[in-house]
Amino acid sequence: MSPSERRKMIRKENTGLSLARQCKLLKISRSSIYYTPVGFDPATIDLMHEIDRIFTRYPFFGSRQIAAYLPQSGFSAGRHRVRRLMAIMGLQAICKGPNTSKKHPQHKIWPYLLRKLAITCPNQVWCSDITYIPVKNGFLYLVAIMDWATRKVLSWRLSNTLDASFCVEALEEAIAKYGTPEIMNADQGSQYTGTDWITTLTKAEIKISMDGRGRYLDNIFI
Repeated sequence: MSPSERRKMIRKENTGLSLARQCKLLKISRSSIYYTPVGFDPATIDLMHEIDRIFTRYPFFGSRQIAAYLPQSGFSAGRHRVRRLMAIMGLQAICKGPNTSKKHPQHKIWPYLLRKLAITCPNQVWCSDITYIPVKNGFLYLVAIMDWATRKVLSWRLSNTLDASFCVEALEEAIAKYGTPEIMNADQGSQYTGTDWITTLTKAEIKISMDGRGRYLDNIFI
């Protein structure tokens, strides 16, 4: 049963069990049941679409360059606002720079296992990452699971939040369809260091590999 399905079993009223006890029994984070997606006003959504358009054309632009470019298309925003929106959208310039993945300070970070490893066959190494997808009235997050050797996308999910459950659902689908890899590589984002993701991998006896801090090339294929 996926984390999202387990969350649907929570009963906030008319129960003899506390919310904390229910979450513990269902093995889900208590904070996840309180999460409510934050909306954006139309002007902010338009600005985010423009940031995404500029970034798609100039993927090496950081927040400073994008803020300077915006007036050419009739938009105006300071560097700090652009940087905040880029972080929300998961956009990072294609150059060495600060790691924008949201790392959880209490989660274990696993070592990178792919350095100098010859990856020659399917199901030897899988990888995963999350990106931002603009849609008509806002944006969604896309997670994909890919085989490193064949570049085949094994599964994917869309979500309107960065809750880890949609990542776990994609992983479970890939395992159900294609079996298990020897190694799964991802970045140090909280979705990939959290209990649900790690537990799914360890139960399937899959070795866990994580990008080095600030090393965008470690997981470049996905």
